[in-house]
Amino acid sequence: MLRRLAIPYIALEPGASFRGLHDSIVNYLGNEAPSMILCNHEEVAVAIAHGYAKFTGRAMAAAVHSNVGLMHASMTIFCAWCDRAPVLVLGGTGPMDATARRPWIDWIHTAYAQGELVRNFTKWENQPASVGAMPEALLRAWQIAHLEPRGPVYICLDVGLQEQRIAAPVAIPDLAGVAAPSLAAPDADVIERAAALLARAERPLIMLGHTGDDWNDVIALAESLGAAVVTDRLSPAAFPTEHPLHQGTARTESNAAVVEEIRAADLILAIQKVDVAGALRERRGDQVELIDISVEPYATRSWSADYQALPLADVAITANASLAASALREAVARALADSPGARRRAEERARAAGDRSRKRRGEWTAANQKRSADRPIHLARAIAELRAALGERARETVVAQGPLAPWPAATWEFVKPKSYLGADGGAGVGSGTGIAVGAALAARGTGRPVVAVVGDGEMLAAPTALWTAAHHEIPVLFLVANNQSYYNDEEHQDHVARVRARPPENRWIGQRMDRPAVDFAGLARDLGAEGFGPIDDPGDLAATLRRAVKALDEGRPALVDVRIVPR
Repeated sequence: MLRRLAIPYIALEPGASFRGLHDSIVNYLGNEAPSMILCNHEEVAVAIAHGYAKFTGRAMAAAVHSNVGLMHASMTIFCAWCDRAPVLVLGGTGPMDATARRPWIDWIHTAYAQGELVRNFTKWENQPASVGAMPEALLRAWQIAHLEPRGPVYICLDVGLQEQRIAAPVAIPDLAGVAAPSLAAPDADVIERAAALLARAERPLIMLGHTGDDWNDVIALAESLGAAVVTDRLSPAAFPTEHPLHQGTARTESNAAVVEEIRAADLILAIQKVDVAGALRERRGDQVELIDISVEPYATRSWSADYQALPLADVAITANASLAASALREAVARALADSPGARRRAEERARAAGDRSRKRRGEWTAANQKRSADRPIHLARAIAELRAALGERARETVVAQGPLAPWPAATWEFVKPKSYLGADGGAGVGSGTGIAVGAALAARGTGRPVVAVVGDGEMLAAPTALWTAAHHEIPVLFLVANNQSYYNDEEHQDHVARVRARPPENRWIGQRMDRPAVDFAGLARDLGAEGFGPIDDPGDLAATLRRAVKALDEGRPALVDVRIVPR
């Protein structure tokens, strides 16, 4: 059934609870379609599947061992849930027949309704009670995972059923005639209302989230309106950042520009934007007309507040982002055709937005140049040198993960869909390394190099993803932005201490990772990857990164440890 679903890979850390499945993949399917991606931790296995989904939009499988493996995997399942990424998680339990259990071990690794562990942050979970029920369970899980809003699903397979002798052939559906779930189309009347509002707006702003792989309709819509566009760190490559209408990306160095645009707008069009209401708080109570296109209402659950604050939209369009953008582009074109004044205002807005964009990019570039000689190294300098080492291929490169620190917007523009896959969704420390390896697995052979900029804490949380990359010859380049601290939390402790009139200079306690300092390059080499660094001198960056890119070009994973200034 996995083969019929065209699942190419299954990431796993071995476990006896799915030994029957393991044997079938190896000895019946020949470890092909799906083939195994061997991992050293279930958290990494699911993160790899998450990264694969971020690049392809399709699920691969991850297998996790009984209750303990599912508990290990729970954080990265949650990250996939928050990121609306389709992942097929398979697990084992039992035997459910108590008379068939081995003493002790089978008892502690058996759970009743094991899927309850992740029920609140998966789209569906199921434990089929017979071999005959397994094909339908897998097909349903696959369909649900890919139905928007997409997300992870979990299927638990009883050990006893996996190893049961089959008395009669099991009916496996022919999927050739099975239709994929259709996308939710927008209501035509609502689209016309939204188009009328946009056509008469004085300063419309488009805020983009996960809008899909085809951004042409969004670009055409923005250009027809002369509307400023902002993106978000969760989905930075939703619009070409070198486009003159693009003003910045929230939660990067250009965040101040995003805030300025939000406050200046008289109408905001949000397209699959995460936390619209939170962004509008920047207006400090000043009301603004809002058109919200999103399928997020379909993902609302009680347990997790990832649904964010409720946006109070003047027009709410619950539909697929690409279909809605296409329909809205056509409707706006019709509205503007009947209004020469509206077309003239759009042209004037486009010129003004282009002027603002050029001015801001100049300011960002100048600010980064002032710190280019910093020691420890400024992150913008390290990223600029990485881009230079990639040369023209930087325009094809996929940034699978970025740092918590602001991304230097003027240093590295995103000019193609999937140029930057965005954050992990759930902000769980340790997911980024696996996501990067999964994205690199998906991109292997496409001509698109994959790099990731991760913090030292992120790399330390799940370094064994490097071993998986080396073992399976998955080319990926990690730049470790190493400030030798959980610095984000240092800033939190600084804030609390100042509020309480206590010494902020103690903020480093329980945060710093400098005694002993971690040898990330040595760790990478021990795990089978190429390791470089640590680099303290910005003058050493160019040559070292060229060597790392050479390893990447030769199909090997590589890591470069760069000692950076925290901010």
